[in-house]
Amino acid sequence: MACLTGKQRILGFLAGAGVDRVPFMPITMQFAAEVIGVPYRQYATDHRTLVEAQIRTAAEFDIDHVSCISDPAREAADCGANIAYFDDQPPAIVEEQALLRDKTALVRLKIPDPLAGGRMHDRVRAAALFSERIGHEKLIEGWIEGPCAEAADLRGLMPLMMDFYDDPAFVRDLFEFVIELELRFAQAQVRAGATLMGIGDAAASLIGPALYEEFVWPYEKRLIDGVRAMGVPVRLHICGNTRPILAGMGKLGCEIIDLDYLTPLVEARQKMGPEQILLGNLEPAGIVRQGAPDDLRAATATTHVQAGPRHIIGAGCEIPRDTPAKNLRAMRAAAAGGEG
Repeated sequence: MACLTGKQRILGFLAGAGVDRVPFMPITMQFAAEVIGVPYRQYATDHRTLVEAQIRTAAEFDIDHVSCISDPAREAADCGANIAYFDDQPPAIVEEQALLRDKTALVRLKIPDPLAGGRMHDRVRAAALFSERIGHEKLIEGWIEGPCAEAADLRGLMPLMMDFYDDPAFVRDLFEFVIELELRFAQAQVRAGATLMGIGDAAASLIGPALYEEFVWPYEKRLIDGVRAMGVPVRLHICGNTRPILAGMGKLGCEIIDLDYLTPLVEARQKMGPEQILLGNLEPAGIVRQGAPDDLRAATATTHVQAGPRHIIGAGCEIPRDTPAKNLRAMRAAAAGGEG
């Protein structure tokens, strides 16, 4: 078989067609910033820097996609949340000053325009610049937050956890706001050139299956269906231990589901069935960062055996910034079934 571009490889794999090798789709953010030697603050706040770092990282390690992801605080920032910025780590929500610490403020909160020059617009510009520079070769991954994650960013994590019990009507109203916000943001990225949409919903791993099924799943489903209706596949990324909610995740209709290292691939396969494409789940701070290349190659191959053929090579979460280059090459080699 002729060698495919990364874009062809991923899209062909998603369609169930024969491809030349397993796709390689690690999340590289701080790692990519280090590849080009820039402070992470610059990477997260300047789309031109992000694009350059992603393109060079994808080229150096033969990664099949490039990604607009940098941090989860873009939507909340444009809504008016207080965001802390750091030179060498991602921007973060200032929890004690959460925008909706007074939840009555929700009725006055307006959905920001993703093209109004804020942090959301910077991500849209990244998608457009990727499309211009490398859209023919690599799949371009946009990114939005899921309902539970974005609600936690706006309300504060612990208050949201209490709201599930104390004020479920407020939670549903907040999730409605989030779904409209994220669909607008996704549409802007797709129109700019994104050809895959990542959805991060990390906070969903912190609630039990009953709350997930009652509150979160219906809104994740609406968000995913809405994005897929835009004509792009969806990659769902939920950090942490998702074992209690695997069955529900498998019913969402995502093309790709990421699994963190705390969630066994064998168990996910049993609960999601043979056709669901899984991605992961190597431990980022353990084997990926600290392992020897031979061990990493073997561990990567093992994940592929455990997950079965509908599996994409990647870590459980972000590749740590100081991961040895030889380790990422070992993962890529395992995707091809060869030596790095």
